[in-house]
Order: sequence, then C-alpha cells, then structure tokens
Amino acid sequence: MRGAPTSRRNRRTTAAALLTLATLAACGEQNTYVAPPPPKVTVAKPVKQTVTHYLEATGNTAAVNTADLVARVAGFLQAIKYDDGAFVKKGTVLFVIEQQPYQLKLQAAKASQDNAKATLVKAEADYQRQAALVPSGSASKAALDNALGARDSAKASLDQAVANTKQAELDYGYTSVTAPFDGIVTARKVSLGAYVGSGSVPTVLATIVQSDPIYVNFTVNEQDVLRIGVEIRKRGLTPEDLKKVPVEVGLQTEQGYPHVGHLDYSSPTVDPSTGTLAARAVLDNPDRVMLPGMFVRVRVPTTKEDNALLVPDAALGTDQSGRYLLVVGKDNVVEQRNVEIGMREGTLRVIEKGIKPEDRVIVSGLSRAVPGQKVEPQNAATSPGAK
Repeated sequence: MRGAPTSRRNRRTTAAALLTLATLAACGEQNTYVAPPPPKVTVAKPVKQTVTHYLEATGNTAAVNTADLVARVAGFLQAIKYDDGAFVKKGTVLFVIEQQPYQLKLQAAKASQDNAKATLVKAEADYQRQAALVPSGSASKAALDNALGARDSAKASLDQAVANTKQAELDYGYTSVTAPFDGIVTARKVSLGAYVGSGSVPTVLATIVQSDPIYVNFTVNEQDVLRIGVEIRKRGLTPEDLKKVPVEVGLQTEQGYPHVGHLDYSSPTVDPSTGTLAARAVLDNPDRVMLPGMFVRVRVPTTKEDNALLVPDAALGTDQSGRYLLVVGKDNVVEQRNVEIGMREGTLRVIEKGIKPEDRVIVSGLSRAVPGQKVEPQNAATSPGAK
C-alpha cells in the first residue's frame, strides 16, 4: 500500500518534466530569427535611340532696328499723325513741323535758279557773238575774254542756285518726319505746338523699334567653341553653311523651344575677360510674342548620336560624388554607379558614361534599394519613359 502513492508521485514528476521540456522547446522555436525577403524593385534596361546633342545657353532678344526720330529742321510741331505704340509701315508720316516757312524758301530758291539760268543764257549768247567777231577784227580779244568770264560766272551762279534749291527741297522734306522702316513707334516725347529742332542737340520726337524679325544674342563658352570647331572641320562646313544652322528659342514661360530661326552672326574672337564667344540668331516674330530685352532659352543642334542610352530622369540620384544610378548586379545585389549625364529627352535623360546596354537599372522602389544588399528585381511593364 505504501508503494502505490510513491509510484503515482513519480509519474506526476515525470509528466511535469516532460511538459517543461515541451514548453522550453516551443519557446526556442519562437525565438529563432527568420530573415525578411528581399525588397521588390522595378528594373529596366536603358533605352537605345538616336538623339541630337544641343548646345544650350541663355540669351536675350534685341531689336533688328531701333532709331530715334529727330527734328532735322527747326519749327513748331504742327501735327502728330500716329497713335502712341502703333505699328506703322515704312514711309508713314508721323510728325509734321510747320511747313510754310520752308515752302517759301523753296519757292525763293527756285526763283533764284530760274534767274541764274536766264543770266547764263544771255552770257552764253554774248560770248558766242564776241567769238564770231574776233576773227574779222570787229571785236577785240579783251572783249571776248570779258564775255567768257561773264559766261563762266553765270554758270557758277546757276550751279549755286541749283544747290540752294536742292537744299531747300531737303529742308522742306524734313518738315515731314516719316518711319524709316516697319516698326512700332513709342509714345511721343514732345507736345503738339512745341518748338523743336533748335539748339545743338537734335530734338527726339519718338523712337521706332522693329521687332519682326528679331535678334537673339547669346554666348558660347570656350570649351564648347573648341568642340564645335572640331565638328565643323570634320563635316567640312563653310561660313555660309553655318548661317543655315537652326537655332531654337523658348521663352521663360514656355515649354520646350517653339520658336525656330537660324544663326546670323558669330564673333571672330573670344572675349578674353569672359572666355566666351558672342553669337546671334535671327527669328521671324510676326505676332511679336518676343519683345526686345527679354531673357530666353536657346539651344543649337551640334551632333547626332546613334544608340544613345537613356534612363528615366527620376531614376537618377545625387550625392557628394555627383549623379548616380542604382543597378541590380550579380546575385541581385544593388550597385551604385556614378554616371555622366547628358541632355534631357522628355522624361528620359541621356547617360553619357557609367552604364551599359545590358544593365538592369532600378527605376522604381529606389527607397528600398540599398547598395550592397539583395533585392527582388521585377521587370518594368513598359519601356522607361514610354507614353
């Protein structure tokens, strides 16, 4: 009877020990570390396409022609025949200075010219008569000489009268101030009835500006000048060929470069103080969207490159070493590649150096990709940058 309780106690002790071992075993399984799966990222190979390389610069617009309209004769301003800021054609009368005094001077000059002409006719007749009488001895050589002098003096007087008439005609013509070319005339700087044209400094009545076509001035740095020079020599371009090079222009508020003209001028020398070469383009501006003095964006095509590599611009990162891309390498380990970037084409960016056509570039999930760690790459559904 005593053995039975002892046996039961032993069985209970054994059961408790087994339960404890099972509990410890369960706790050990729960504390085992299980590594998370690699983060998923989207990858794509660089896009291959032909791209045009451009020289990009900032420029400013300038009027093709600008002229101050001045009073070239003195007098009271009689009429203003345009509205301030109006577009006018070449030859349009804009201001009229009192004309009557100059009209009278012109009439007087013409009368003097007629008188000089009549005097010359008489002097010529006298000379011819004396010249006919000298051989027969009916007139002396002295009389002939006097007739010759009178005739030559009459000729000189007529020449002077003709010159005076032409000057009077010019002065009368200057009373009408006309537009020297098509353009927009600024607000008048004088009032009707004002006395203008007196003094040593000409009176500026207004200014006329021609903005169609329009110039765009920009500069090219010395490094680009050398690079373009190599391309020019390689292609055998002449100065006339260069003037046919298209120049694309965009305003600060516009997308892209909607205005196209052509190269018009380039300086023969590089400015040693700035290391730049001045260049100029000319563009049609019929709607006068561009006004003189505006800052614009300029680009000029230089070369074409076949099979250029492009990636989404959003895939690029920046650190102290410059621009970089994250690439999935061997065993799906992320690599950081320092790259040299080129121009932008829509949402894509040309990569000049740093990647190969077969590289798998991370284009999405960049925040989950860490250089040196594994990722689970998934191919992009469409080509990067595809619309």
